[in-house]
Amino acid sequence: MRATLSSGWPTLLRRLEFVAYPAVAGAAFAVLALGVVTWLPALAAMAYGLQRWRAEGDSRCFVHTFRAFPRYWRALWRHSLVSTAAAGVLAANVVHLLGRSEPWTFVLLAAQAGISAALVIHHVALAAEAGRAPGGTVRGWTRGALALGFGSAARGTALLGAVVSAVLLSLVVPLGPLLLGPSIPVLLALSFADSRRHTP
Repeated sequence: MRATLSSGWPTLLRRLEFVAYPAVAGAAFAVLALGVVTWLPALAAMAYGLQRWRAEGDSRCFVHTFRAFPRYWRALWRHSLVSTAAAGVLAANVVHLLGRSEPWTFVLLAAQAGISAALVIHHVALAAEAGRAPGGTVRGWTRGALALGFGSAARGTALLGAVVSAVLLSLVVPLGPLLLGPSIPVLLALSFADSRRHTP
């Protein structure tokens, strides 16, 4: 019995890594995103930290996220500012439409939801592309993100589903949506990016 338990410890610890390290990276993201418009560079920096863990076994996700942030901030602050403004406009539109009862309101709400979903997929994919290629350019990351997020309906749907399910399923953990909500979808996007690169 003791031998069985001892042999099971490495497997258990490896499984716990897939919760612990994304949560640690998510914590770094949460701190860096407190600046509001800093959320996109923070997401890319988190993706970089997670990619170092995935590719090299480097478990210092928290430290690498903070170290990478200045580089991503310089590259992505304009994109982040525009995206934050777009999110604010979408939120204001939804609030306004929810207060109306005309028949066409549902169509406009559906359009806002579709745009929001597309933006979520794009930014998760953009963070993954930036995390995988820290020396790249915003144009290159954007091209890669469009291919990653929208080149396959299955991938795009999976990324959107990961965002929703990561938030909902992590509600049982204290601060779960804050820590795992951003990191799990980015981790999935990194996995998709690797498999897409290796597909002939």
